[in-house]
Parts: sequence; C-alpha cells; structure tokens
Amino acid sequence: MPPTLASLVHHSALKLTVRAGEDRLDAPVRWAHASELADPVPYMEGGELLLITALKLDAEDREAMRRYVKRLVGAGVVGLGFAVGVHYDDIPEALVDAAREEGLPLLEVPRRTPFLAISKAVSAAIAADQYRAVTAGFAAQRELTRHTLTDGPEGLLAALASQVDGWAALYDASGAVVAAAPDWAGRRAARLTAEVTRLRERPTPASSVVAGPEHEDRVELHSLGTGRRPRAALAVGTASAPGTAERYAVHSAVALLTLTTERSRSLHAAEQRIGAAVLRMLLAGEPDHARAVAGDLYGGLLDAPFRIIVAQGVADGDALGALAESAESAAARSGEAVLVVPEGERLVVLAADGGTVVAACCDHAAAREAARKADDDELVVGLSAPAGPITASAAYKQAEQALSVARRRGRVLVEHEQMAAGSVLPLLADDAVKAFADGLLRALRDHDATGRGDLVASLRAWLSRHGQWDAAAADLGVHRHTLRYRMRRVEEILGRSLDDPDVRMELWLALKATSADTA
Repeated sequence: MPPTLASLVHHSALKLTVRAGEDRLDAPVRWAHASELADPVPYMEGGELLLITALKLDAEDREAMRRYVKRLVGAGVVGLGFAVGVHYDDIPEALVDAAREEGLPLLEVPRRTPFLAISKAVSAAIAADQYRAVTAGFAAQRELTRHTLTDGPEGLLAALASQVDGWAALYDASGAVVAAAPDWAGRRAARLTAEVTRLRERPTPASSVVAGPEHEDRVELHSLGTGRRPRAALAVGTASAPGTAERYAVHSAVALLTLTTERSRSLHAAEQRIGAAVLRMLLAGEPDHARAVAGDLYGGLLDAPFRIIVAQGVADGDALGALAESAESAAARSGEAVLVVPEGERLVVLAADGGTVVAACCDHAAAREAARKADDDELVVGLSAPAGPITASAAYKQAEQALSVARRRGRVLVEHEQMAAGSVLPLLADDAVKAFADGLLRALRDHDATGRGDLVASLRAWLSRHGQWDAAAADLGVHRHTLRYRMRRVEEILGRSLDDPDVRMELWLALKATSADTA
C-alpha cells in the first residue's frame, strides 16, 4: 500500500501530532510538498500532504483560513502539516477550526522535524510500495506463465482471476466466450458481447473500460493479436481499478495470451495448407489419398455427408475473413471439424451437413443480406447439396453454380437445392439471355408493329397449347385457319420450322424472357 497520513503519524522519527481530521488519516499520500504561497492550489495535483509555516498567511484571520482550507480541499490536498515554533508557537485556532469544519487532517510538525524528513519518509514509503508492487507483478507473471504452460488458457484465466480478486474471460474472434474463471463469470462475460464486438472494430492493440451504474463491477477489455484484426479478446472484472501489482498481472496475461494466439495462428496457417491439399485431392477424385493426408485432423468429416461452400469477396476486404471466423468459431464451440481454405478472392468451406458450421455461415450471410446496401457486392456465397468424398467435385461445381446465380440475382447466398426446387424462369433475367430473346423475336415484333397481324401473341398462344390448333384459336378468338396462316408467316419470317422441338423451346423461352412478368 502507498503511505497514508496514519503511517506518517505513527512514524516514530517524525513526532507528528493530529490536530484535526482524525477520522480521515487513512487517505493515501501521493507526495509531500512544502509551499508558502498564499494560494498554492494552481500547483497541486491532488493527493498531496502540504507543508507550511504560514510565512505569508494571516493564520489568525478566521475568514481567510476558511477560504484557504476550502480551496485546499477542493484541489484534493489530503492533509496539511503546520510547523510550530517558526512563525507561530502553536497552530492558530482559526486554522484548526477551519480544518475541522472542512474535515481536512491537520498535523502539527514540531520544530525539530524538518520538512525534508517528512518528504524523505513519504518518498521512501512510495518507493517501497512500488518495489513490492513490481516484485508482486513479477511473481504474478511467473505464476501466470506456469499455469499457461501446464493448463493452457483456462489455467491462466483462473490464476489471473485470483491475482486481481475478480474474474476473467477469453473471447474468440467472433466475440463468443471461450473460457471464463471462476465458473460463474461466464454469464457475466456473455453480457459484454456488444462491447467486445465494438472493440474488435478497432486496430490492435486496443482496450476499453466498461463501468457504470448498470454494471456491478469494473471491466477492462483488451484485444489480443498482432494483425489488423484481433484474434481474441480478454475481459478482466474487478470491484475497483486495479493497483500496480494487479496491473502487472493483467499486462502479463495479455502478453501470454497474445503469444498463445499467435502460436495458434501459425498452427492454423499450417492446418489451412493441409486443408488446401486435402481439398485438391477430393476435387481430383482421389478420396483415399485425401483421407490419408488428413489423418485425424478433420475427424470423421470426410466419412459423413458434407456440404461445400464457395464464397467470393473483395480481395482487400474483410468479408471473407469475417465469414471464415464465423465458420471456425462455430466449429470451436460445437467441437465440429471444418475445412477452411482461402483462395485469393475466394473462400472454400467444407463442413458437415446439418451441422452448426453450415448454419453459422447461412446466418452470417443472412445478416449481411439484411444489412447490405443496393450496390454492395462485397460477399457472394454459394452452397452445395449434401455430398460425399466421391462426389466432392460435383458438389464444388454445384456451389460455384449457386454462387453465380447469387451474383446475378443480387443475393448474398443461394443454395443449390433452391435452384433445383425452384423455377428456371428467374434465370432468364440474365442480360445475355434477354439480348438473345430480343434478337430472336425482333422480326416478328417489327411485323406486328406495321399492323399486319398479331404474330407474337399467336405464337405464344399456340406454344402454350402445345400446338393444338382449335384450343389456341379459341384463346385468340380467331378461326383455326387464321392461326395456321399466322404460324406459316412466323416460319417464313424467322426462316425456321416450328416442327423442330428445339426451335419451339427457344421461342418459348424467348417469349418468357421478354415478358413483363419475368423481366
């Protein structure tokens, strides 16, 4: 502890006597300062023991002493030492009464005690306290290091919570709680997810303090990692601001967890390289070799139905990194195996069908869909149907096709199964398809524009009735011979036979692509 007024009073060599403020002697003393100025307040920082002889003070003027003492208290001065036997044989009653009114501790300093002796006593006590704090900090660092090596991050958190007499929690890159100590702290830490998310938006290293009437304690948040994006975060909760020793412990924990995070990052990079090789083997149709290379790294991921996610984003953006973090965080929380392979502007994820990783990726895409702007194309995702190692190449193509459709439709995520279960008509919205359709039907529309017939409507009715003359003529309200004449004109103008099923298919799709309903 730093020196207090009480410790100075009990110092046998100083012989100080308390004349006022006996109930406030536990105040810590930051420094002892001698000043004979009539107004020393501009030179005070707070926490000082002010030493005076009243050389320039009218210490017997009660109103002057009230103003003087009130200003000292307002400046944060914790005590006033008055040297007797210099200008006054005793402390004037006006000053004693003013100190009692304001609750300012007033110490009588005997003539044989120089102010320098008091300053030296304060300085020595502060130095001893700092030495104790530094020594305790180094001891805490050794203890935290030992627990980190033997018990991992969980052991470090438990030791840190004990060191600061509070609690500690570790968050992953997504802001989810990975571990907490003591056990009850997990609920408290989970309520800070929003603050952790805001901290992650700042470049590392970053820290913030969460405190206020709505919180039952004071919480410090520290980002972990050396890259542009934090890899994790540490929360430390205490009843009040940490002291010097506790501060050493917190800083040591941040350093150790950063080293652990960076080591994990290196291992993660190596794991990604293995994952890329496994993926290449699967896509090359070599599932047995892929299993041999993967070993136990991906558990039973390659032996059960899985899905492939192909995502595309801006190369220098954070969209792909955020999606990868969502997938990896979900895998860490659920214990699932996941294969994440960055490919430049693309990201490939192979995850268990029906698992939390696929769900987390879909939720991430849905959140971006809800928040995206009209011109935002930073992230596009395609999801394959369930597949196995033998059909991995087909699943990859499915994911690519779904990604292509998502890009054309202005969507963040499209699942391949949605494409198969839905209609093909939305696919006709592509500009190239529309251009082809306009070119194919232009001659018929030009003919109709001259008022010489209604070939386009007749063609649509005839195709919709599968070439049934009577039914199509009835739909148009014309005689079937009139309709036969119009279809011959269509063939003449287009130079193509309506007996060819390919021609009928192309014309029908062209009509659908250029209709107002599917535009």
